[in-house]
Amino acid sequence: MRTVIIFCYVIFLPLFSINIFAGDFVSVNGKYFIDAEGNKLILKGINLGNWLLPEGYMFKFSHASSPRLIEKVLNELIGVDEAAKFWESFRDNYTTHEDIKFIKQAGFNSVRVPFNFRLFVVEDHPEIFLKKGFEMLDRVIRWCTDEKVFVILDMHGAPGGQTGDNIDDSWGYPFLYESRQSRETTIQLWKKIAERYAEEKILIGYDLLNEPIAHYFDKELLNPKLEPLFKEIVSAIREVDTNHIVFLGGAQWNSNFDVFGPPFDSKAVYTFHKYWTDTTQEVIQSYIDFGNKYNVPIWMGESGENTNEWIKSFRILLEKNEVGWAFWPYKKLDSQSCVVSIKKPDEYDLLINYASLPRTTYEEIRNNRPDIVKIKAALNEYLENIKLKNCEINYGYLEALGLK
Repeated sequence: MRTVIIFCYVIFLPLFSINIFAGDFVSVNGKYFIDAEGNKLILKGINLGNWLLPEGYMFKFSHASSPRLIEKVLNELIGVDEAAKFWESFRDNYTTHEDIKFIKQAGFNSVRVPFNFRLFVVEDHPEIFLKKGFEMLDRVIRWCTDEKVFVILDMHGAPGGQTGDNIDDSWGYPFLYESRQSRETTIQLWKKIAERYAEEKILIGYDLLNEPIAHYFDKELLNPKLEPLFKEIVSAIREVDTNHIVFLGGAQWNSNFDVFGPPFDSKAVYTFHKYWTDTTQEVIQSYIDFGNKYNVPIWMGESGENTNEWIKSFRILLEKNEVGWAFWPYKKLDSQSCVVSIKKPDEYDLLINYASLPRTTYEEIRNNRPDIVKIKAALNEYLENIKLKNCEINYGYLEALGLK
């Protein structure tokens, strides 16, 4: 449902001069984000990728690419009970208050927090909500409130799968759009999240579905289903939260805005992602045109995984067009294309090699399983190495982002 708010103000006052729009929350005015004082806000953010939705490539795994496939590897190597302890420590260590402090000190003003619905809902019993996901969001919102870093919550993995690939932890197809149960679970989860955080002032809003509908599926069938689902989600959110922004990503990896009609919510922002393209005006012009046509803000929610030279060039292009950004990712194993690099543990190649071997039969699992003592040592070292104090800062990456 569209929330209509009527404002009375003197028309000759300069734009953003006084706080007549946002109240205590970040809001929108025409093509711009505005802060609680009514000032124009250009977001300079980083994605906390891999924390609440692990991705195989960030573990150096080529085949075990999604959370459920990574979990399968660890279950086979050390057993379900030990693997559960690993994931608990992983979530505790990967992103902490110290990380948020560093992000603020580096010059970022916002974080995007990707999450997997499976931390909030039992997959095969969607009526059962879990505490873990909410506890993790409570933490990061508290840390960010303390450090004055804005937060955007991103459903990176939705029930049924919104993308149909490893990044949404799906079963290889975007069943979300064809399953009423998955859509209802998605809607109800967003409503529950919005109800819990409706009064959180450090929270900018909700990125409803990350990179919906991969390009290799039937676009003619699936694309028309996207905006109606967005409308259902937003309608449910507005029943409990009229304070925060909703972020709507285009189809085909957040690239295709042709799926959208006129804006249907007064606090809607449209978000695109770009990887491995040229860094010329033509690459983003269609999004700029969309923002101009409908007088709505445009936000670049993901980009990166490239050279520092490319990062700098694309960042400058975005800022020239007054487009806020959140680059990807904050932290990653043994890499220069991120803010913080994790040192690879001794014996870690045992995990990499095992994850890449055939494991379709129990015989293959038995025959290929490395020494469990060495595996546990590598995993324990990894859990220490992911702590910020043990990581390496990629200063060239920060410089490319125009930060300290």
